[in-house]
Amino acid sequence: MTPSPSPAPTPAPATVRIDPAVRSVGHMLRNRIGATPDRRAYSYPVSHAGGDETWEAVTWAELGTQATEVAGGLMSLGIEPENRVAIASSTRYEWALANYGIMYASAATVTVYPTSIADDVAYILDDSGSRLVFAEDADQLGKLLSLRESIPDVGTVVLLEGEVPAELAQDATGWAVTLDELRATGREYMDANPTAVDDRIDATTLEHLSTLIYTSGTTGRPKGVRLPHRVWVFEAHASEQTSNSGPEDLLTIDDKQFLWLPLAHVMGKLLLVLPLQIGFETAIDGRIDKIVENLGVVKPTFMGSAPRIFEKAYNGVATMMANEGGVKEKLFHWASRVGVQVFDADNGVGSAGTWVRLQAKIGDKLVMSKIRERFGNNVHYFISGSAALNTDVARWFGAAGMPILEGYGLTESSAASCLTRPQTYRAGYVGPPLDGVEVRIADDGEVQLRGQGVMDGYHNNPEATAEVLDADGWFSTGDIGEIDEEGRVRITDRKKELFKTSNGKYVAPAQIEAKFKGLCPVASQIVTVGDDHSFVSALITLDDEAVTAWAARQGLSGSYKDIVRAPETREMVQGYVDELNSHLNRWEQVKKFTILHRDLGVEYQEVTPSLKLRRKVIHEHFEREIEAHYA
Repeated sequence: MTPSPSPAPTPAPATVRIDPAVRSVGHMLRNRIGATPDRRAYSYPVSHAGGDETWEAVTWAELGTQATEVAGGLMSLGIEPENRVAIASSTRYEWALANYGIMYASAATVTVYPTSIADDVAYILDDSGSRLVFAEDADQLGKLLSLRESIPDVGTVVLLEGEVPAELAQDATGWAVTLDELRATGREYMDANPTAVDDRIDATTLEHLSTLIYTSGTTGRPKGVRLPHRVWVFEAHASEQTSNSGPEDLLTIDDKQFLWLPLAHVMGKLLLVLPLQIGFETAIDGRIDKIVENLGVVKPTFMGSAPRIFEKAYNGVATMMANEGGVKEKLFHWASRVGVQVFDADNGVGSAGTWVRLQAKIGDKLVMSKIRERFGNNVHYFISGSAALNTDVARWFGAAGMPILEGYGLTESSAASCLTRPQTYRAGYVGPPLDGVEVRIADDGEVQLRGQGVMDGYHNNPEATAEVLDADGWFSTGDIGEIDEEGRVRITDRKKELFKTSNGKYVAPAQIEAKFKGLCPVASQIVTVGDDHSFVSALITLDDEAVTAWAARQGLSGSYKDIVRAPETREMVQGYVDELNSHLNRWEQVKKFTILHRDLGVEYQEVTPSLKLRRKVIHEHFEREIEAHYA
């Protein structure tokens, strides 16, 4: 049962101005093409023989033509409005193209992480009633082929990359075809039915189903979140209006985003819709190991990301400086320290006099400007969402002239519910709500949301819907938080992740974990445990690249396993745990820890594809290590 609210919700939200003629994502794309047909819409990497790689671009008009071909192909295969069409692929241009084609056909996109195990894929495709699947490559095609008997509703699989194997190409049912073949079929269909796509778009309404995203399932089976076109039309308009409500516009047609986020994640999906409203170019490439390199190549003005990427980027810079040693390392730490002091002072925390500001200017010229060059030298800001961002990491990026604006939302609220703007920045806060969104805090501390961005409910699951969505439209997020006097929201933890020690004290693990990853430059993951025990303990993993570089400086060699077993490594990590404990209440302090022999991984189902911890699975996999803490 949803608890009664405390009497202090955020003020009534500003009205979001939406053209009543815009009733779907298809309308938004068609309008964008009409407004700026010759501007670049997307750029993406293309590999050539010999390993060379270039970036190619498509204009909005070219994207519209390609999306129309995809939509025509879907309609030729009998896809009707609101029929579900799944995409099982990593982030790439073809993912975006498939999605826009689905929107033009007035069908609904079902997102599938390519890393999902076969059992979860079968469940999602069956529960959603998906009729067709876009599969990234031979691996995804093989996974679907192994499931063919259990997904009878899937009549066609469209391969985004490569050729259909000969044995499948000869299948009389046409079960597997390439994207090029689908587009060719679409061209023939549109030649015979030239108004078919426009007719579909014109018949689509705000309440037609647009997207079905299955939550990543940190516990139990994933739930399908039903997001109609209403939420995307609202989110795009509200994000633009809110972002551009300050002294400077944050989002303009001249911006350029770099998009690597999983498009199966709701934040990635929102970042496919925003360009339709605003018109900026998107450079798209989902290879995580290429993020920093790509930033230097495509030179974006902004990028959305999960906190882990910012932590790794900071640790990478810190490790590089430590490897340099000597004057360069000392300059880095000095420039960081005075830069953070000025950044804090400019955002209402502490003070920075003339001498400190002069030092910060010198530090910026000598150090921070070189760091910005590594990130393309064009970043106006980053956006962080999905989990808590360590405030020290956030402040360092701010000092480096690339502020991280934290946002907040869930799959159920279509990604963006709160957003920090430069004029509302406060470290550790996710900002005020977007225009058109209401936020309140329930008596037990749970954050509740209401607005046009909230889902219709869970697919085929009215009981779960009733648990989180009340008759007045308030959605209970499951997050614990607070609202400050300026209306800024702070998320302190997940309601279900809070645990109580045997001494009766509540512990919020996410805050402890975020703090540690900001302190320890070689950390990858930390999982705090202690439910019903007398003290808190932790499982810790280290970043392979960072700890190997550290070990080399200490004269240690060997594999990751060898390094983490070394007493010197244990002593180093203990120092950071001690520093962490100095910032915590006594009952929160980590008394024992184990450095695990490997990192946590998506492939082990220990973290979700959006890099959230699956605590239950982790506890099961490392039960022996946890028990040893309390033996």
